[in-house]
Amino acid sequence: MDIVGILNQIDAVVWGPLMICLLLGSHIFLTIRTGFIQRKLPKAIKMSVVNDEGSEGDVSQFGALVTALAGTIGTGSIVGVATAIIAGGPGAVFWMWLTGVFGIATKYSEVYAAVKYRVKDHKGEMLGGAMYAWERAFRRKDGSLPWWAKLGAVSFALFAIVATIGTGSAVQSAAMTGIIESNFPGIPEWLIALVIAILVSVVIFGGVNSIARVCEWLVPIMAGAYALGCLVIMGMNAPVLGEAVGLILECAFTPKAAFGGAVGSGIMVALQFGCARGLFSNESGLGSAPIVAAAAATKNPARQALVAMTGTFWSTVVICAITGIVLVSTMLAHPGIVEGGSIKEGAALASAAFATIPYLGTPILVIGMISFAYSTILGWSYYGNRCATYLFGRRAILPYQILYVIVGFLGAIGVGDVVWVVSDIGNALMAIPNIIMVLLLSGMIARETKHYVYEGHLDEAYEEDIPVIEGK
Repeated sequence: MDIVGILNQIDAVVWGPLMICLLLGSHIFLTIRTGFIQRKLPKAIKMSVVNDEGSEGDVSQFGALVTALAGTIGTGSIVGVATAIIAGGPGAVFWMWLTGVFGIATKYSEVYAAVKYRVKDHKGEMLGGAMYAWERAFRRKDGSLPWWAKLGAVSFALFAIVATIGTGSAVQSAAMTGIIESNFPGIPEWLIALVIAILVSVVIFGGVNSIARVCEWLVPIMAGAYALGCLVIMGMNAPVLGEAVGLILECAFTPKAAFGGAVGSGIMVALQFGCARGLFSNESGLGSAPIVAAAAATKNPARQALVAMTGTFWSTVVICAITGIVLVSTMLAHPGIVEGGSIKEGAALASAAFATIPYLGTPILVIGMISFAYSTILGWSYYGNRCATYLFGRRAILPYQILYVIVGFLGAIGVGDVVWVVSDIGNALMAIPNIIMVLLLSGMIARETKHYVYEGHLDEAYEEDIPVIEGK
């Protein structure tokens, strides 16, 4: 067996049932622990578009949110949903949606910890994420750090760097190249790769403020346009829309083959693939979004945690759900696209489904995938930037950014199967120390959430000063 085959087997293990149980179980546990924080979603959405004036931070609350959304609303929001439907049947859409609902509590909790334990460098820039939570939350009274806390911090940062280079750069640039080539044949791969590299470089070398500025206008426009297009398609599929929703619910709880057996069936299969793709689409528990959330200007950790949890709502509960309904309703309206089992990949199903809609379908898919992939590249570049800073200091930022752009270029010209699989493994492994940290701090998070959120102290400034770290 070659190296890619071995890595694929490792990937299947780390993203297997144990990982799904860890993440989904944490979602449910933290939902209970936080008093079902999801019920504060309307307030959180309102807060997300209002700046927290006079608070310390590098970017606005909204800027941090859209930068995190840029990292989560990627090709997984389209191709990932289609892949889940092929492997797990229409019922996978329901389980994907459910992971989003419960994942809101995990996103709230991990961001709370990241903001509470963030630090500043000597230039006054915010640094935060699971690595700093491990460093500060578990430090002994004498100032020493237990070896297991240091291990948690370092392992998270290392695995996150691996994941960002692959998932954030190579995979997304490859997706952009694939969709451009399939719709505009004849354009050289190297030219597409060069344009991607330039467009990424002009933004990420400007730091978090540059990334946030681009994301603040790009993310709402791209997500809004895609959602609007999907709603139009759902309107065109109106005669079968009720049947599509019914099929999704039926296949989620009963073993039923769909579309003549051309699409996966079985309750456990639907559960497995729906949960796996749902967890991957919103990244709740991975620890990625808290890195940028820690840079937000906010009065207290609860405010930014509430704002950040809306990201899971938009990425999975809304975007992934409407994508799933569009795909299932289109397959019902045009059953020929899946007959014979010729379609075996998510990208092919998404392309075939959207192409059945005259004039509108293909442009929505093309523009959506390109803009989603580009925004993901920007968002994940910042995650790796902060992790490299933690491990090696500020001197590592420029080399990391250069490597990030180079890997994106290579991914766009079709180089990097190994990088893609390794990055997927990195995604799973970075989630483990992050989830452990959040669960260990769940008592503190629940206690302080009660004070800030449920007892009406959201406008109260956090009393503890943000420490400054030297030498990095």
